[in-house]
Amino acid sequence: MFKLIIIAVIVLLVLWAVGMYNGLIKLRNLVQEAWRQIDVELKRRHDLIPNLVETVKGYAAHEKGTFEGVMQARSAAMSGGQSPAAAAQSEGMLSQALGRLFAVAEAYPDLKANANFLALQQELTSTEDRIASGRRYYNANVRELNTKVETVPSNFVAGMFNIGREEYFEVEGGERDVPGVSFGATATGPAITGSPTTPQDTIPPAPPNP
Repeated sequence: MFKLIIIAVIVLLVLWAVGMYNGLIKLRNLVQEAWRQIDVELKRRHDLIPNLVETVKGYAAHEKGTFEGVMQARSAAMSGGQSPAAAAQSEGMLSQALGRLFAVAEAYPDLKANANFLALQQELTSTEDRIASGRRYYNANVRELNTKVETVPSNFVAGMFNIGREEYFEVEGGERDVPGVSFGATATGPAITGSPTTPQDTIPPAPPNP
């Protein structure tokens, strides 16, 4: 009887470990899938920028420094092999460069009425909205995985199978949100919208476990 109890306990422990391992793998896969979705939107954002720069350049060719700054920031953001934290930093620099580009555009009423410019601006805004949404989903899954990796008893299983923490994707400083530009009637420049948030604001409640 005692031997049967020992066997039953071992079987239960194995089943528990298998279930915990499968849960960790599922969370890790969700994090990787969420990052791939962000990467797709970031590439779409990068692809829009050259046309946007060329459109503005047609009206403000003398703003060479601004255009070069945007393209340099774009090149840095497009460099491969970046971790989520490094990508967040380079994307933040790109957002700041884009803000300066839109500030230049504010001084040219004909440019603001240009159909191509308006279409590019709308597509960029839509893309950046999807990036922000994807970032919240990604960070929620990262938080869920990191909690499992760090807390008892799931941390033992994570350590056994080398399942580690993942990095958050959070843009640092005042450019946490991608820039949304609203061209108003003021002469002081465009309003750069996208309220700064705290790290807690950027990470919504984690999705429930199945």
